[in-house]
Amino acid sequence: METDQLFKNNRKWVLEKLKQDPNYFSKLAKGQAPEYLYIGCSDSRVSAEAMMGAEPGELFVHRNIANVVPNTDLNVMSVINYAVVYLKVNNIIVCGHYNCGGINAAMKTSDLCILNPWLRNIRDVYRMHKPELEKIEDEENKFKYLVRLNVREQCVNVLKTKEVQDAIKERGLRVHAWVFDIHTGKLIDLELDFQSVIRNLKDLY
Repeated sequence: METDQLFKNNRKWVLEKLKQDPNYFSKLAKGQAPEYLYIGCSDSRVSAEAMMGAEPGELFVHRNIANVVPNTDLNVMSVINYAVVYLKVNNIIVCGHYNCGGINAAMKTSDLCILNPWLRNIRDVYRMHKPELEKIEDEENKFKYLVRLNVREQCVNVLKTKEVQDAIKERGLRVHAWVFDIHTGKLIDLELDFQSVIRNLKDLY
């Protein structure tokens, strides 16, 4: 798609929004109060707003390769801090997806240069769960299982942050583990119970 087409699409979108509500953009400019922080993958096929039918202002979104939440990454840590402390979101969603290139790359031993340190986060998830993963003979099922494990471990990383722990105590903030099935378009709630994780977290930082 040429860049000219993108601007045409934008003008069409503006006209459609103004037709629905002449004050749409003036309202949008007043500020944001999203209920959700969405942490997902940068994959071009996975759009948070599109697959949830969300409008601008309803989701605070952070995306990176394979929806990773390392405590050494100032970017994602800053997003969590801003969303929880200043925007007062009450829900944090970590959403992975099947057919994830980052997960697939992490399962291989090839040298991917600058990507190696980032993929190490996912390879650590594999290492932590190696016995159960290696029982799975079918590579596609193993791939999907690692996608789900990665979502769970990144949720645990979210729960380790002081801001999130404080918000859980103060206003009942909830963390959700989801997977987007790219084959069907459906969102899957892994329905993980993080209460035991929260109870076992001894340190705030």
